[in-house]
Order: sequence, then structure tokens, then C-alpha cells
Amino acid sequence: MQITKYYSRFQSVADWLRSPVLLAMRLFWGWQFVQTGWGKLMHLERTTGFFQSLGIPAPQLNAIMAGGTECLGGLLLVVGLGARAASIPLIATMAVAYATAEHEALAAIVSDPDKFTSAAPFLFLLTAVVVLAFGPGFFSVDHLLNRKEPISKEA
Repeated sequence: MQITKYYSRFQSVADWLRSPVLLAMRLFWGWQFVQTGWGKLMHLERTTGFFQSLGIPAPQLNAIMAGGTECLGGLLLVVGLGARAASIPLIATMAVAYATAEHEALAAIVSDPDKFTSAAPFLFLLTAVVVLAFGPGFFSVDHLLNRKEPISKEA
């Protein structure tokens, strides 16, 4: 059938977009993670005070852990190195952000989804989940490291 043929071509084009979209997400949101984490670490007293106001235990230690996770995890997303593994602690950090700083938005996930999706952690969380689910794509160090070496004709 003609429609099946056209739909198959459409799918091929859509599949081709996967890696450029993943690259754009990783570059933009990975860098945002780096900047946010660096800000936490460079303004540790302020971050510690904020964490303390949220009732987070060991606020300074948790501020260092959150900032470090965001910095290192963001860098790994940007270059696409260990990106799937790096996305796990980033997801956990964003889940904690929702549970503490954005608990009203989290509670409204069903009753007011716009409140949930407009909260600061949402796009960070979404990016980390997408990278976990789909990997970093073709344009990544992970892809270069996982390429199969061509079989040598001199064997």
C-alpha cells in the first residue's frame, strides 16, 4: 500500500532527528546543570541557608552533594560520556528538588499539571529522563567508545 510506504519514509526521517535532538537537549540542559551546580558551590553559604530553610538534613553536605552532582553530571551530559549513568543521580537530585523546594508543584501533578511542568526542576528532570531512556545519541563520546572496531583484513 502506498500509505505504508510514505509512513515508512516519514519514520526514517523522524528517526534521523533523534540524535540531533538529543544533542541539543544535552548541550543546553547539560550546561544549565553545570551552571546551576556551580552556582550552588560558589555560593555555598547561601545554598546551605536555603537548604536549611527547607528542613533538609545536613544542609551544607547536601548543598555540596547537589552542586557537585549537577556540575559533574551536567558536564557528562554535555559531552555524552556515561550519559545514561550520569542521568540517574541527576534524576534523583531533581526528585529531591521537587520534594523539598517544589513540594506544592509535586502535590499538584494530577490536579494542576501546569504547576508541575512550570516548576524549575521540570525541564532538568525531563532531559535527564530522556537521556536515560534513549541514550546520548550518535553525537556523543559514548557512541565513539561503543563503536565496533572494523574487522581487519590482515587477520
